[in-house]
Amino acid sequence: MSTPALTAWVDGIGLIAPGLPDWPSAAAVLRGEQPYVAAPSVLPAPAWLPPAERRRASRIVKLVLALGVEACQAGGVDPATPASVFSSSGADGYNCHALCEQLATDDRQISPTRFHNSVHNAAAGYWSIAAKAMTPCQVLSAFDASFGAGLLDALAQVQVERRPVLLIAYDSEYPEPLFSKRPIPDCAGLALLLAPAPGAQSLARLSLQIVDQAADVLTDTALEALRQSIPAMRSLPLLQALAQRRDMTTRIDYLPPLQLAIDCVAC
Repeated sequence: MSTPALTAWVDGIGLIAPGLPDWPSAAAVLRGEQPYVAAPSVLPAPAWLPPAERRRASRIVKLVLALGVEACQAGGVDPATPASVFSSSGADGYNCHALCEQLATDDRQISPTRFHNSVHNAAAGYWSIAAKAMTPCQVLSAFDASFGAGLLDALAQVQVERRPVLLIAYDSEYPEPLFSKRPIPDCAGLALLLAPAPGAQSLARLSLQIVDQAADVLTDTALEALRQSIPAMRSLPLLQALAQRRDMTTRIDYLPPLQLAIDCVAC
């Protein structure tokens, strides 16, 4: 099966993952110029947040802000201007763990900070504060297909609304005992600044269709393990095409048995 293609241009990329601290470092690895060396994800301090919110920022908030800032700076746009799509399979694993721990005690009073960080759109709220963004915002979750769902939504908005959209897809690890049921090893995510027309900063044109063909796997076994272990990293075949700046079609995981076929044409 196939569907009409959705098209947009990639103007900026942000990336943080284990062993991949930013997009330039990741691009060198994905081009084969540097070996991939696994290491814990490094999360920059959320300097854009006011002091009160900065003190309350969780790991997932730090991750999301860093991703969005990197993509917007690469694309040369004010972070307040694009519409946004946030997509995560489960959001804040540590906060979920802390809430479960508290509810398992005799004292079940939850702190206000824990409570307001527990909702799935908490990271989007922190982004709106940090970026002073009042543009439309979508927050999605589709388990392991969350990156694909977010990309579909963002591309549809670009094509229909004819405006830039910032997609941020991200995931967080869970401590034990939740880790045994949902073994995400670390937090990771990516941001794509998508535009309706090519510009001076454009890296590639993406055209997406829903298909029933198998998703791509990576030949590097360590990178393939990363792709499989963190839902947001299902994006790695597409990121590899963007890093290599060559025309190719990649297929990424979506809702089984469907996948997303993405034609990537370098600018």
